[in-house]
Amino acid sequence: MPASPGAKPSVLFVCVHNAGRSQMAAAWLTHLAGDRVEVRSAGSDPGEQVNPAAVAAMAEVGIDISAEVPKLLTVDAVKESDVCVTMGCGDTCPVFPGKRYLDWKLDDPAGQGVEAVRPIRDEIKVLIEDLIAEIAPAKP
Repeated sequence: MPASPGAKPSVLFVCVHNAGRSQMAAAWLTHLAGDRVEVRSAGSDPGEQVNPAAVAAMAEVGIDISAEVPKLLTVDAVKESDVCVTMGCGDTCPVFPGKRYLDWKLDDPAGQGVEAVRPIRDEIKVLIEDLIAEIAPAKP
């Protein structure tokens, strides 16, 4: 579902703690789509900090998320987004008519070492590449 002509599509990534999966997804989308997409991430119960293993795994591919901070999911963040991608937040994500919702089944990197986070990071990249192709394809 592309945004209206001239408008950038916006994507919100939601997981429980906004410390791993949603942070990696937001970073991948920002990295791969640049300014073609507006990117947000949030959690239904935000953690204290971004998962250090997620920070390390993203650093391995040249993406620095060390300055990111988990944010609380708000109704406004959902309202302002064209696509809401949930990653294991269950029923805590508010649902609004006219929004597109995707639920990505990804392992939770919480408490895992970087070795366990790498395959999650790589799976997220593939999902992000598919999402970009759909909502914000590169101009020829």
